[in-house]
Amino acid sequence: MAAPRTAEALAEAARRRRRLENALPWLVIIGMFLVWEAACRAFDIPVFILPAPSVIAESMVKWWHPLLTNAWATLVTTVVGFLMAVGFGLLLGVAIGSSVLVYRGLYPLLIAFNSVPKVAVVPILVIWFGAGFWPAVLTAFLISFFPIVVNVATGIATVEPELRDVLRALGARPRDIILKVGLPRAMPYFFASLKIAITVAFVGSIISETVAANEGIGHLMLVASSRFDVPLVFAGLIITGIMGVLMYWVAVTIEERTTGWATRGQNDPRLATGG
Repeated sequence: MAAPRTAEALAEAARRRRRLENALPWLVIIGMFLVWEAACRAFDIPVFILPAPSVIAESMVKWWHPLLTNAWATLVTTVVGFLMAVGFGLLLGVAIGSSVLVYRGLYPLLIAFNSVPKVAVVPILVIWFGAGFWPAVLTAFLISFFPIVVNVATGIATVEPELRDVLRALGARPRDIILKVGLPRAMPYFFASLKIAITVAFVGSIISETVAANEGIGHLMLVASSRFDVPLVFAGLIITGIMGVLMYWVAVTIEERTTGWATRGQNDPRLATGG
């Protein structure tokens, strides 16, 4: 009779741990805002230096329509640029990871290009495409495709040479090795890069919007800062953070449904409770 109780206790402990893990991010966020509010009130910090969360909330209610409209514009440009980065980064990562010649030829160029500050590229994009939508899309693309390329190339290039030799001996062509072994092997790396790329894509969009755009969160924050409306600036930052978390959650959800085999041991109740 002891064994069923032990298994039930392990399952209950795992459920408690899962509930704690789900609640922990909310507890941390609420705690951070409470400390922030208390500090602003205790030290009487001026609003134009650091507004309290309650003041930012009032600004979000007051300016909800401009925030919603500009947040949607930023989200659209970011998603379009991110999807372009996913397609281009996946293809280029496969090419680099599967060919030494392509790696030797392109990798130094990619590193050099990634080292260029993207804010310096925005004026060139404005000259080419005009101010507005496309400079923001292309900036999001340029800033987010490099992590995808590197991770996909790493996943494909790290297929064991012994496994390649065995597959060749069994008659597999290089394309078969890439499609049936290399790409599945690279999927955990690919989704890890997506979680990085989607967050930095917002950085690219907002950089472009602060330089040359008529809409978007970056443009709204620039206008608000010119009027010293600091609560609205912080409201824009919070909205951007919320959008980043939502897009990150989408990437994690897709990852769990497609590459759950790579992390299946993490969901084992016996491992979660140390059993």
